[in-house]
Amino acid sequence: MGKRKRAAEDNALRSKIMLNGTSHAIKQAKQGNRPPVALQIIAGTYERVLHGVSATIPGDQDGSASATLGVDFADTFLFNAHASAIRCLALSPPAKSDKVILASGSSDQTINIYHISANRVSQKVGRDHSLPTVGGRNIVENPRNRELGSLQHHAASVNALKFPTRAKLLSAADDCTIGVARTRDWTVLSSIKVPIPKAQGRPSGDTAPLGGTPAGINDFAIHPSLKLMLSVSKGERCMRLWNLVTGKKAGVLNFDRNLLQAVGEGRWGRGEGYKVEWNIQGEEFVVSFEKAAVVFGLDSNPKGIIKTSPPSKIHQIHYIDLGVLESRNTNPLAISTEDGRVIFFSADSKAIPDQTSQVPVWPAIGQIGGGVESFGSRIKDFEYLRVQSEQDPARAPLIVTGSSNGIISVWKLDSLPNLGMLHPSGHVADATSTNGERIDQRTSAKIRSIGQLLGKYETGNRITCLKAFVLAEMSDVEDGDSPIAKNSVETNGSAGVASDGSS
Repeated sequence: MGKRKRAAEDNALRSKIMLNGTSHAIKQAKQGNRPPVALQIIAGTYERVLHGVSATIPGDQDGSASATLGVDFADTFLFNAHASAIRCLALSPPAKSDKVILASGSSDQTINIYHISANRVSQKVGRDHSLPTVGGRNIVENPRNRELGSLQHHAASVNALKFPTRAKLLSAADDCTIGVARTRDWTVLSSIKVPIPKAQGRPSGDTAPLGGTPAGINDFAIHPSLKLMLSVSKGERCMRLWNLVTGKKAGVLNFDRNLLQAVGEGRWGRGEGYKVEWNIQGEEFVVSFEKAAVVFGLDSNPKGIIKTSPPSKIHQIHYIDLGVLESRNTNPLAISTEDGRVIFFSADSKAIPDQTSQVPVWPAIGQIGGGVESFGSRIKDFEYLRVQSEQDPARAPLIVTGSSNGIISVWKLDSLPNLGMLHPSGHVADATSTNGERIDQRTSAKIRSIGQLLGKYETGNRITCLKAFVLAEMSDVEDGDSPIAKNSVETNGSAGVASDGSS
């Protein structure tokens, strides 16, 4: 009886502590003292290393206009994952198991699978698993991060990985196949074969062997309805539409010659799409070329052209979901460039007609990065993160970038209404330069900076791809217990919701 009484008293005390902590968090949010935000960043590198880094952002930095405190970075894992350079990463949507599935693809033809914890390490577990270091870096090992195994159903370099839901993993490779694997038992259910293009001369920049043809899938994108898929391949001036219900081809859209000339892909250009992505509503999609991108509607007609000023190579492209634009049923578009910038475009801005293709050119509405500090650091990949919690539903979104010089940067993105860039009518507003002069965003090459750098971290390896998500809060529990998640997480590119119990 005495033992049961003491257990009941301990449970009551624990509940009281949790309630006091919740009320304290709400009180802090009302007073402006926001709790810190923890991020899990995963970077794939040329050196075959899969590098996991946690970034803790103080609440005052994320809530105020000036950044006076530094971001606390710590290494969480360092895997010698592949026998060759890592080319792509994919994260599954979060589930009740508080674990995220991480998939990495490489040019060694393999796909490695990992379980990554979706909760931050508590102080108790962090002290137990903190490792000594000589280089001065913080190392906090999370015991929940585990390697599951590898898939070897491709016969060439793996170029793209996507989780449409937590139950399926799709992969594309240079062997012109798209594999569909089930995450419950990691069985390859089917394989979609893409036709090998016919040889039509040797385009500039071709790396195919003598007598061969450049072949392989560069990228693919799955419609939010999970019924359609787009793919772009090497050596093809077209994109293919696939029916995921039947697994067969639904159509082929050839790029118009005038359209290719407008995006800088002339007669001697390759003319192939490098990246493709649907917007969040599934009403339009974008195809990126070497130095420009084209936005298409559901009728496969081009709606707008995206060009950088000054011209620069495009490495990554994403649609982002900003809460302030949800009422307009549109999403801004962000691209990362060779000169170390992330530039934002929007269909709401007033477009400039193009004389070559009669397709309007969308002007940029803002950027982060650039300048002398970004010289020589091309941004290979980036992630848009929006933090939501019951105590503080409105927080500034974050941008995490990975550069080829091995630097991971965390940016705070300002909200568009506060910058005054978009009027309610949808036209671009005039910005003000540092000397007080007005700058017209439609005609000037100067683009206003809409972000603030919070912190940088040097990985020591050349980054090729990057993924990131927000870690949820957890109680002091050991490995194997059920943590208590308090924050909801929204990451860019997480299509679908897990419906089964696979982990």
